[in-house]
Amino acid sequence: MPKIGVLLPRSTYYETIGFDLFEGLRSGLNLYGFQDVKIVTENIGFGSDKQQCYRSAEKLLLEENVTMVIAYIGQRMAQLLRPLFLAANKILIVLDSGANLPTEYPSCPNIIYHSLQNSLGAWLSSKQATEDGYFSAGMVTGYYDGGYLQTYSLCNSFEQAGGQICFNHATGYKENDFTMEPLKNYLDEFPKSALLSLFSGDYVQWYFSGIKDWISDKKTTIYLSPFGVEETMLQKAVFPNCKIKGVAAWSKNIDSQENDLFVNTIKKAGRTPNLFSLLAWESAQIIIQVFDLLNKNENNSAQTISDLLSFEFVGPRGKVSFNSKTNTSVAPLYEVEIVLNEEDGMCKVNLLSEIKDTKKAFELLSELEIGLATSAWYNSYVCV
Repeated sequence: MPKIGVLLPRSTYYETIGFDLFEGLRSGLNLYGFQDVKIVTENIGFGSDKQQCYRSAEKLLLEENVTMVIAYIGQRMAQLLRPLFLAANKILIVLDSGANLPTEYPSCPNIIYHSLQNSLGAWLSSKQATEDGYFSAGMVTGYYDGGYLQTYSLCNSFEQAGGQICFNHATGYKENDFTMEPLKNYLDEFPKSALLSLFSGDYVQWYFSGIKDWISDKKTTIYLSPFGVEETMLQKAVFPNCKIKGVAAWSKNIDSQENDLFVNTIKKAGRTPNLFSLLAWESAQIIIQVFDLLNKNENNSAQTISDLLSFEFVGPRGKVSFNSKTNTSVAPLYEVEIVLNEEDGMCKVNLLSEIKDTKKAFELLSELEIGLATSAWYNSYVCV
């Protein structure tokens, strides 16, 4: 029986992340007829301990003799594992939030990135703001979310379109340090500014709660990236009575057979569908294709990845394909608005339309010259 190794993270505000990733993978493999496989897991904490991640991956490769490893980690951590997987001639499939931009996209012959494209979503949400007539904006981020280079994609897109970032506000790390008070002064000085916002998890809820009593009087719109419009967190966020738009990687309201199948299957397993179960569910089709290609290529990992780059499939988000220059998957993204759920006063997501040609947008983003911009975070995104 073939074996798959999985490196599972933990998170303090997405407490079910490990279970969601595992169930998405298990259910996807079962649905697509690949039940005769053993899944072996290792916990890697927040994904920031380089030695822990290396030891866990090494254990899966040497002691468990897995055929491939699936890991929810960042690109920086994946590159630290590169020599290990090259030496073992095994494949690493990185489940990537897409929140960080590498200073360059390293193309390793046996690493593939299956991404939620959060930086691309931030890039496109800023573009939305300029299309809506905003050329003055503030960047508003959580302490943790602002540590990734999704901040660069957000700002660069806005500035390329002729906009100007007039102020920045980064919140505290803990709830009692979290304040929106400085935004009042900023918006008094720049009253017709968009709020280009990067938040995830509980931070979204704190953000809306902190502005709900005064933001409605301001002539501004909030723009959110994919993790900011994650439905399971927004349903617990009070609606702040202002205009909120954003870019979503996925929604349970996408009207397709593939999405209905995913949502219903995960619910029947006793879990709530979210971005993490989605990402792992989609990876099942990639894994099955990798096994087929390994058999065809006599376990040549580099040739298998090369062949995989022409693979396309339809998942809950729509058609997924790969960018051959970066070994990264690209899927549709969606324009959404956040509106009041009149039943409880909280937020809900309205799906507006699919964003056209995300593949071309990703190509433009991947060609950005980052320059001196850098991120010190090794943590897997939302794992803290």
